[in-house]
Amino acid sequence: MALLEKAVLFVPLLPAAAGLGIGAGIASGRLDGESCECLSARLARAALGASGLLASLLLGLSLASSLDVRTVLGAWLASADYRVLLSFQLDRLSLSLSALVALMAYLVARFSANYMHRERGFHRFFLVLCLFAGAMQLLVLAGNPVLTFCGWELAGVCSYLLIAYAYDRPVAAGNATRAFVTNRIGDAGFILAIALSFAWTGQLEWPKLLAGLALQAPEQRNLVAACFLLAACAKSAQVPFAPWLSRAMEGPTPSSAIFYGALMIHAGVYLVLRLEPLFAQAPAASALMAAAGLLTALYGYLSGLSQTDVKSALVFSTLAQVGLMFLACGLGFWQLATWHLFAHAIVRGYQFLTAPALMHAISGLPSRPVPAWLAGSRTLYAASLNRFWLEALGDRAAVLPVQRLADDFNAFERQVLDRVVDAPAPAVQALAALANWEEQRVGVPLGAEASQGIGGLPAWIVSNTAGALHWFEERWVLQGIGLDLWREGRRFGHSLQRLETLLAQPRYLCLVLLVSLFAIG
Repeated sequence: MALLEKAVLFVPLLPAAAGLGIGAGIASGRLDGESCECLSARLARAALGASGLLASLLLGLSLASSLDVRTVLGAWLASADYRVLLSFQLDRLSLSLSALVALMAYLVARFSANYMHRERGFHRFFLVLCLFAGAMQLLVLAGNPVLTFCGWELAGVCSYLLIAYAYDRPVAAGNATRAFVTNRIGDAGFILAIALSFAWTGQLEWPKLLAGLALQAPEQRNLVAACFLLAACAKSAQVPFAPWLSRAMEGPTPSSAIFYGALMIHAGVYLVLRLEPLFAQAPAASALMAAAGLLTALYGYLSGLSQTDVKSALVFSTLAQVGLMFLACGLGFWQLATWHLFAHAIVRGYQFLTAPALMHAISGLPSRPVPAWLAGSRTLYAASLNRFWLEALGDRAAVLPVQRLADDFNAFERQVLDRVVDAPAPAVQALAALANWEEQRVGVPLGAEASQGIGGLPAWIVSNTAGALHWFEERWVLQGIGLDLWREGRRFGHSLQRLETLLAQPRYLCLVLLVSLFAIG
């Protein structure tokens, strides 16, 4: 039995190894073109099938209560008191979701073998699909938040790569970047939650960490729960992070099915379910989770009513359902949310995979009319059609300030730094004229003749120091310090006023906030 428990490592390792094998074949030129498509597809299906069989076996042993809940394979990272174990959580929730991940990944691989036939990125697609399956297995089976975060990040990278599958198209690349950056906001919350948990409890394994947080003050529990909730909301596209999900539909249909219909969209829900003991003792964070879920459910439902293409309608329906899962968790209906997750993943994955056939079946037919109550309200219909302007509001609040900050830095570089670095001729001419004038006035050569007696670096130091001292004497002493000091003071005051005006703008407030966070970290 102990051998089977340690074999859990192969559940995420087999798909990841298949992905690396396909990647090596692409890099070496052995997997290229239509003639090698069967080899890539078979390798992916074999690895995903073996991973699924092993996960199903472990699930059966867990249901029979013949399996330990946790298994530790050794230390992964160790530094002073900081130790991260290579541990896996083998309870019914993680193993059930592991079996679901393997099943859906295998079905998508079989579907994609025909759907992606003769696509230019066929082998690349299967490479990313295998890596994503391994990342999701690691995410759901990890026994500590650090390993969970590794799977979390790798799944996000795979999502980016498949949204930008047609990377030569600006729209695909832009949508992938938008989704990637939005998810990094949630990742910041995840990292902060791990840091706070370790600082306050000294533990990093899920059971000990949750037990340690239960002994902390309510404010600390709510803060950690809120940080984890931020990560979950960003990954599962809850309001206000919802707009990135519709942009993710730019990727191929099989990737939409497994990422945003069946698996990755539910990663945030899984994280919340894993942290059930924490949220049960953090009422403020639970209330925030319920509010986010309710808003997302309403947003997905109302926006989906005016969509005219299949994938957009499905993705907004997905948003509404995942929002209901967050609402159920926030209200304490954990078992209901768990069953909802599994049922929705299977149904929605099937709907995405059959979307191409549905498009052929309804070709030429008029689109479904919106409900009469929505058509009768021009304001509500416009809001639904424009998806409640949520993305525009997000751009105005976060993207535009950062963009303007970047423009200001660019202007400063052009107008100040470039002139200093790239245009040295005026400065050289001014110094030369000053040295000549000094030579004529005093009768002492400050250039090459003066350096003949000294030579090398000392000559350069003497020459430039004499020129600088003379400029100071001529500018501030001989011409009168009072008038010049008054002028310089006025210039300095105007500069401070301009600086104060700039710092009051939102983009600089964002910069100050980021600097403060980095300083605290």
